[in-house]
Amino acid sequence: MKAVTVSIDVPQTPEQVYDFLDVMAHHQRFTDHYLSNWRYGGPDRGIGSSATVTAALGGTKTDVTIEVVEADAPRRLVERNVSAGGRRLAHGTYTVEPLRTGGSRVSFTYAWVRAPLADRLLAPVVRSVMRRANRTVMSRLATELART
Repeated sequence: MKAVTVSIDVPQTPEQVYDFLDVMAHHQRFTDHYLSNWRYGGPDRGIGSSATVTAALGGTKTDVTIEVVEADAPRRLVERNVSAGGRRLAHGTYTVEPLRTGGSRVSFTYAWVRAPLADRLLAPVVRSVMRRANRTVMSRLATELART
């Protein structure tokens, strides 16, 4: 399945954005419109920080384990997402780039490594639902960054 990428420009520096995203508990604040029941594990930030959440998208609910597997401050964080009883494996990558005019462009790419048959058969719908949910994530992220 093709990856889905969404982006937003924010006035904060790449370092400020990265420092916020690096704390797993902060993600609940801008994703709780579709991710609930957060249970944390590992360190609070950085590689190995993790959470198990319940995702409600497209009329279905599933538990998802999210773990940070790569961290390159202040430019990139990569999370491994496992759900659907291990049948779905994906990577969520936050990329933070400085803007010439100040601030940062924050991009999030959700890339499937493995997906259940139903996801693959309904790929255009699944990608559309993910894109819409993640556009909301970016908007809410910008709001939360403004509060810090």
